[in-house]
Amino acid sequence: MADDGRKRWDRTGPRVTVVWGTAYAGFGLVGVMSGTPLFGGGGAALDWGVVAVGVSAAVAGGAVARYGPRPGLRRLLWAACGLSCAAAFSLLMDAITLLFGQGVDDWVATVNRLLAAIGAVSLAATARDPRGTSSAAPVRVQRVAWMGTVAFLPYAGMKLVWAWGGSYAGVDKEQMLAVSERNGASGVWLALESWGLDATVLLAALGVFLLWGLVRPWGRVFPRWVPFLRGRRVPRLLPLTPALLGAATLAPYGVLGLGYCALATAGVVTMPPGDFANSRDVLLAAWPGMIAFGGYGVALAVAARAYWLRTRPGALGG
Repeated sequence: MADDGRKRWDRTGPRVTVVWGTAYAGFGLVGVMSGTPLFGGGGAALDWGVVAVGVSAAVAGGAVARYGPRPGLRRLLWAACGLSCAAAFSLLMDAITLLFGQGVDDWVATVNRLLAAIGAVSLAATARDPRGTSSAAPVRVQRVAWMGTVAFLPYAGMKLVWAWGGSYAGVDKEQMLAVSERNGASGVWLALESWGLDATVLLAALGVFLLWGLVRPWGRVFPRWVPFLRGRRVPRLLPLTPALLGAATLAPYGVLGLGYCALATAGVVTMPPGDFANSRDVLLAAWPGMIAFGGYGVALAVAARAYWLRTRPGALGG
């Protein structure tokens, strides 16, 4: 069944990429013609970039459909995929805001991120090497997964201190609830925090589950408690799609954030206090967050690549 699905994608995937590329280029052109910034700022230059990525994807997808996945075409598809991942940056944050909050800051930018994320998955699937190789998640990848897991511990500890009524960086539970309410958090979010269950810690737990599912054999098969699907092979794009979105959002956000925290700690720049009393307190809260996002984001990217290689056609057990 898995082989049949791959064969069907080999036939239809390039055409899907052509359709997406044409639609994305049209979306960018509408932004250019109407003067609407598609990235929440940046002007027409970035909108033209959307057009360029869409056109490149459509042309490359059409060429793959006609001539097959030649190396030059695959490189072009991977380049477009990388740019699409960059354009999808912070889509995960938008999803979390919609899940627990009241809305997003810029719906046009959110739609752009969503379209870019869809394109990244399609482009990656079309650009893959159809020959495949024999590969398993190596020990070094699992070590990276452990690093990504451990990176969440300081962040989870900080959030749980607040959720359980303690004080950290000059802020206690009541102040944190007030900040969340002022920032538009939903009733579900506020209820969880009032019960001592921080929503971001729960999301982090789901993220760790996804991370280990990418590197361990059990992530390839639906568990026994899933009705009608127990024991069946998990479609490879089911875990890869959230993994790619998470990595594209959290890795650059966390890594750049760590650099900014380092500069602020060294006194090179001043970090605005925001909802905290002073810059020192906001740094105490920023370090655990950036360590978590950067460490987990990089680990997720490494694990997703390993999973991709393990599940390619022709790979051992794939």
